Amino acid sequence: MRRDQPSFVIPMFVSAALLIGSAVHSQSVSTGGKLYDKWWSEAEVTAPDADQSLWATQSSNTRSGADSWRCKECHGWDYKGADGAYGSGSHKTGFAGVFATAVSLSEDELTAWLNGTANSDHDFSAMGDSQIPHIVRFLQEGLIEVAPFIDPETKAAIGGDETHGAELFVSSCAFSACHGDDGRAINFKNPDDPEYVGTIAADNPWEFIHKVRFGNPGTAMPAAVDEGWTMADIIDVMAFAQTLPTGPDVPTAVEPMGWAVAKQAAAR
Repeated sequence: MRRDQPSFVIPMFVSAALLIGSAVHSQSVSTGGKLYDKWWSEAEVTAPDADQSLWATQSSNTRSGADSWRCKECHGWDYKGADGAYGSGSHKTGFAGVFATAVSLSEDELTAWLNGTANSDHDFSAMGDSQIPHIVRFLQEGLIEVAPFIDPETKAAIGGDETHGAELFVSSCAFSACHGDDGRAINFKNPDDPEYVGTIAADNPWEFIHKVRFGNPGTAMPAAVDEGWTMADIIDVMAFAQTLPTGPDVPTAVEPMGWAVAKQAAAR
């Protein structure tokens, strides 16, 4: 049976986020979400070589080149920048987030911040004029508060139904058909430093939620906002994904809870 989401979550998100497939203009929002992730992959343009102009104003994040141009690198997967998950650790930059400010800005104001009109050092026009409206729509309508769904200490999914998550994992071509039963069919990094579905779900649940909601840039991965998934669906999948192996040599010693039930349901 499904477990209910925590009671404090429902009032906050029932109108704005629970029905994410119908609450936003999903096509533009999903494209914008992928641009926020890695805009050159989604826009199919050349990745930048030099550091982003504002990168030199911080020194805590030692990444360089194209990485410094990723919106998520400054503003975080939770969109809160210095006030969120990227407020510490190797990704820390000290830059402000967009969560609290983007929704209050007009389309023209956000466009000006993205094409360099408002600040020439914050010019992302290289993604193309046709792409900027998508990321504007994402910033206005795609941002949600994800903190109530993630335990800040353990990073575990809060209120997730692992059995239902397994059913979605098995039945969705975005998951089992691509990532394999144990989530290790695709290695997102390299053999020396592998990263799988289970790795991301366990280590960076904020990234997991963003990628499930909007898809992976430059790939055919469908976006949950286009598929009509609810936030409850996404958290259920994350709860299941957090039971999957996180490395190449980590065996799935015990079948995750609900796995057999999910396979039976998918076979019907």
